[in-house]
Amino acid sequence: METKVLDQTELVNQVIDVIVSEGMVDRDKVTLDATIESLDLKSIDIVMILTAIEEKFDVYIPMDGPFHEAKDIKSLIDAIAGYIIKEKADRT
Repeated sequence: METKVLDQTELVNQVIDVIVSEGMVDRDKVTLDATIESLDLKSIDIVMILTAIEEKFDVYIPMDGPFHEAKDIKSLIDAIAGYIIKEKADRT
């Protein structure tokens, strides 16, 4: 089985897709500089987003991770991407 390495743009787009579907927000509003508050994402939305990302990428993201400090989408994606990249690297 070949492990596909995601490039950064593809990873960002896939995470944004999950944010849009699980957070039920308009895709046009989900920009890297959009704040979590401006998207009206609540704690439960973040949990649903993280759960969906764990399933999609087959990774574990601890609920007490650095994404809690994220104030904007870029910070959130960076924190999530860190887990995805680390976990995929640990498997190779």
